[in-house]
Amino acid sequence: MDKRDLLLIPGPTPVIDEIYEALALETRGHTDPRFVEIYKHTIEQTKQLFQTDGEVFVIAGTGTLAMEMAIVNTVGKGENLLVISHGYFGDRFTQLAKAYDIQVDVLQSEWGEQIDPSIVEQTLKTKPYKAVTITHADTSTGVVSDLDTLVPIIKKAGALVILDGVVATAALVENMSKTYGHPDYKIDVVLTGSQKAIGMPPGLAIVAFNQTALKAREQLGQVPAYYCDIKNWQQIMEDPSKYFATPPINLIYAYKEALDIVLKEGMEKREKRHIAYGRGIRAAMRAYGMQPLAKEEVAAPTLSCILYPEGVDDATFRNALALRGVIVAGSLAHLAGKAFRIGHMGNTTPEMLEIAIEAIGEVLVEQGYSVNIEKAKIAFKEEIEQAVLK
Repeated sequence: MDKRDLLLIPGPTPVIDEIYEALALETRGHTDPRFVEIYKHTIEQTKQLFQTDGEVFVIAGTGTLAMEMAIVNTVGKGENLLVISHGYFGDRFTQLAKAYDIQVDVLQSEWGEQIDPSIVEQTLKTKPYKAVTITHADTSTGVVSDLDTLVPIIKKAGALVILDGVVATAALVENMSKTYGHPDYKIDVVLTGSQKAIGMPPGLAIVAFNQTALKAREQLGQVPAYYCDIKNWQQIMEDPSKYFATPPINLIYAYKEALDIVLKEGMEKREKRHIAYGRGIRAAMRAYGMQPLAKEEVAAPTLSCILYPEGVDDATFRNALALRGVIVAGSLAHLAGKAFRIGHMGNTTPEMLEIAIEAIGEVLVEQGYSVNIEKAKIAFKEEIEQAVLK
């Protein structure tokens, strides 16, 4: 490790030298055949990542823009959208829907818990929903969604499944060709950003549509959007030498390098690795007497929300960690000041996480708590070793 901070927040995440080097390559014109070839390659890589039979869109933007693209191209004014929310970022779909005069209903779980599938099933019987959003892993709570249960319930009701993969993509398998109990029961849209488990700097909005979702866009006709309208981007994704809006050239270089790393490792192996990291971090925190917000059976592999023991001041704790070069995030909404969030995804390594575990233990000792740092590190290593043996 060099003198860089350990950026262990829920995103952005650590960027490795190979990706920085790609980012620093010569900026070329967006119609330069050399750049066009790279852009075209990343589009094909993205299709491979999601295993979609449809189209992907890789453009300048953020996860929020990707959310907006997913909604405005599938659900029309006055149509019904159901939001399954496991935390703060599930709720953002509500504001997006209202901005486009979409009728939106929200099923909000208790923070730290998954939504009850029977409630989803009952709600879907009350009216015709055009689409349902699922946050694969919620950045605010560290809760992962049960796709195997939710997707067939939603598809049986005739709605599109829109999956928010912002803090899951490239860590958890998001296979759009997978069927969930019926040949037609598949995820229709996946949206994400570049700065989380993909492991590169912020700046790309990435959305994948299957054929069903593309048909839904056709049926909408004109949509109340311009930059977000996938019809304006479709010809670019088919032939990147064409022009609609200037692509983020250097970010595309970095994205190619990041996807090379992701696809070389393989998604099954990456998912296994991320699950081990999550379990290891939470085991270490429990060894310190701190409890994760989410129970282990619903905890996300990419980040954890850790509740403070009585008497720990949030700002003091995180500032002391920052002085040691370890950056973690505060919590949101009603958990602000009561918990911190730690990311363990993308290019993060066991060595990085061990450094963080040790630093957290030292800060707790500074604040008057008796903790066993070695015990916490052993708990972490045991989870990593078990994952390797499986």
